[in-house]
Amino acid sequence: MPQFIITLVVFLLLLLSSAIRILKEYERGVIFRLGRLVGSKGPGIIFLIPIVDRMVKVSLRTVVMDVPPQDVITKDNVSVQVNAVLYFRVLNPEKCVVEVENYLFATSQLAQTTLRSVVGQVELDDLLTERDKINARLQEIIDQHSDPWGVKVSLVEVKHIDLPEEMKRAMAKQAEAERERRAKVIAAEGEFQAADKLTQAAKIIDTSPSALQLRFLQTLIEVSSEKNSTTIFPVPIDLFKPFIEKGLLDLLDKTPKSENK
Repeated sequence: MPQFIITLVVFLLLLLSSAIRILKEYERGVIFRLGRLVGSKGPGIIFLIPIVDRMVKVSLRTVVMDVPPQDVITKDNVSVQVNAVLYFRVLNPEKCVVEVENYLFATSQLAQTTLRSVVGQVELDDLLTERDKINARLQEIIDQHSDPWGVKVSLVEVKHIDLPEEMKRAMAKQAEAERERRAKVIAAEGEFQAADKLTQAAKIIDTSPSALQLRFLQTLIEVSSEKNSTTIFPVPIDLFKPFIEKGLLDLLDKTPKSENK
């Protein structure tokens, strides 16, 4: 008799433990009674009818899923390897249990196929420069197809794009050529601006000879500040013009006299 009572107590305790469930704040329990969906409950203490009820626990927290690298051929026939990261969460626990067998696996496969499809419809330049648009397109398509499962996709980010080596070398050459072009354009613009300023300075000096004298004095000050053994003074040719003319006149005066003699 005592052994029977002990067995009965143990059976009742096991039955009671199977009838009580405790769910955390981020968890929900989908209840099936004799195979039929009753609904979702939680959080807190959940009471089940032993043997009759079965509960499937579902987490409502955001899931961060890494999408494996996918070999994709872009619209301009460039073979690339692309991977991404997916952020989603369950909004309807009942649908994610009833509508799909394994919502985690289904969402992962959906993300992989959508990534290959979307990347295959864009060119390589767009894939590298317009990543935000591609992310938004991926999020829209995946969320649209996972909505019947009660899953909400909040964000999709293309994480890494692996290019072939020959494409990397070609892009490096293109970037180098672009930098050289910009350098030549900047140098040409500098030469143009310098020529324009020199033209303006020449016009000012032409209208104001005193400006030339001031510039000459400034040049002398700059040259004298350097510790050079030899100093060259630039002298305007106008200073020697009277002497040159006088010398030529003297030479012309002397030439006829020598011939007469």
